[in-house]
Amino acid sequence: MPQADITTATAAPTRGRRRWLSPIKIAPYLFVLPNMLIFGLFTIWPAINMFNISLYDSTNGRTFRWVGTENYTELITNQAFIRAFTSTLFFTVVFVVLTTILATGYAILLNQSFRGRSFFRAVLFLPSLLSAVVVGLLWGWILDRTNGLLNVGLGALGLGQPGWLIDGRLAMAVIIFVGLWIHVGFYTLIMLSGLQGIDPSVYEAAAIDGASPTQQFFSMTWPLLRPTTLVVVILATISGFQSFDFIWTLTGGGPVGATTLMVQYIYERAFQSPIRYGLASAGGVILFICVFGFTLLNYLNGRRQEAA
Repeated sequence: MPQADITTATAAPTRGRRRWLSPIKIAPYLFVLPNMLIFGLFTIWPAINMFNISLYDSTNGRTFRWVGTENYTELITNQAFIRAFTSTLFFTVVFVVLTTILATGYAILLNQSFRGRSFFRAVLFLPSLLSAVVVGLLWGWILDRTNGLLNVGLGALGLGQPGWLIDGRLAMAVIIFVGLWIHVGFYTLIMLSGLQGIDPSVYEAAAIDGASPTQQFFSMTWPLLRPTTLVVVILATISGFQSFDFIWTLTGGGPVGATTLMVQYIYERAFQSPIRYGLASAGGVILFICVFGFTLLNYLNGRRQEAA
């Protein structure tokens, strides 16, 4: 082979590697790298290690005793955990259904042209910007049995003073309401973005054909919003299973465990006496399986409906 051909053959791969390693291609990864390192160190690795710790028993976090699947056996026979599990399922199902309905309704209303539309959009989204701990304290003050703003007003009208936070059924309804108050604005914006992505000419053609607003919604709006609705359902499902902070400051899981959800149960086993790190980790694994399972189920169901 001539010398020039050899030089060209060896130089070509080198130039290719240099183009691949050019600063323009490396720069995006360098910007993302610090965040990914922190995310991996403080989120991914603890989550992976949780599976390992769930097979041990520890009361101090330093010495561990191998117990195999005993922690899981103890959980599925523990009445407190079963109650927290069923309460979490109930809370999540109701929260997801109401969130989807309300977010869709609000999005349709706020997609109309009327004076003050931007103001109402901002007001609806504002609770999503507040700290969940602050929200819990705020609503705890409003719903206090004797001095709460709501009961003072109801008492002045002669309507009685319900025990919003001391009656189990009312307390569960309260945390669902507060959860909706916090999150619906965020999900409404997602649904609103989906509505604004629909071509207006579709509605114009339907109106010319004589379709009523109700027919337009069920025949066009709802089918076209399915991908956006799937996103809302998945995010709301994850949020429902992970709810803890505003509930902790609002009811503390009471009365008598009526509003204790799985995340609070895990927190109490890990950080309150008697400390059981292995038991808490096993609860975390079960929570992960539930979140992953429901998310996967919603995703597959959504894809099946899109393909139909």
